[in-house]
Amino acid sequence: MSTALLSFDTEEFDVPRESGVDISLADSMAISKYGTSRILDVLKENKVRATFFCTTTFASNAPEIMRRIIDEGHEVAAHGCAHWQPQASDVKNSKEGLERMTGVTVKGYRQPRMFPVSDEDIERCGYRYNSSLNPAFIPGRYMHLSEPRTCFMKGDVLQIPASVTPRLRFPLFWLAYHHLPGALYRRLAKMVLRHDGYFVTYFHPWEFYPLGEHPELKISWLVRKNAGDEMARRLDLLIKSLKEDGADFRTFSEFTEEKIPALQNPKKA
Repeated sequence: MSTALLSFDTEEFDVPRESGVDISLADSMAISKYGTSRILDVLKENKVRATFFCTTTFASNAPEIMRRIIDEGHEVAAHGCAHWQPQASDVKNSKEGLERMTGVTVKGYRQPRMFPVSDEDIERCGYRYNSSLNPAFIPGRYMHLSEPRTCFMKGDVLQIPASVTPRLRFPLFWLAYHHLPGALYRRLAKMVLRHDGYFVTYFHPWEFYPLGEHPELKISWLVRKNAGDEMARRLDLLIKSLKEDGADFRTFSEFTEEKIPALQNPKKA
């Protein structure tokens, strides 16, 4: 059976700061909490589970949302401490902080903005998987054409890249779903699902907030297009489309525990 791996980078909303807007923590958290609640509603309605990569800043300011994530069967993974200025120490501190706040074991990490992260630190801190790679054909920080397109091992840690199309490495991350016709994106997602046996994508809570109604935030049209209700509708359609293709929605940890033995002992798989 093919596997769908939905994930959400659950962080304080700092995008306005890229345009010089000094958004308060209270306001940024209000937007992120609103969006996370919308996401959880869609997942609950469709009876699927996902993985939430959370910053400790978000977790410490939204304990009720964190409890809902856990109670509804989703996985909590680490996404650093303060999203705006990631530090090398976040690999260790975010794991410890999330485990202390939630009481669950954190097995996965994703670096904010998919920036590079030390593989040695990831393994030393006891993570089972790292999902900090977008191996796409995009100039800039996502240009990783020399990296494997599908999951692979580095030491004892499973690397789970975001899904891209097999030949052209067209990215199927959050921004693509904002701008491609929805039906085309879903067709490409199913193509990857069939080709690779699994599909990995990620979104952010603030995408599910009506950003277009708030010019004071100075959000680029690239980000605000189809944000809010339309993005919730698109997430619902994506889940339904992948289900129709026979996908089993699983957490990253579940996928990892199945995939590591197969990659370490390919002859036994």
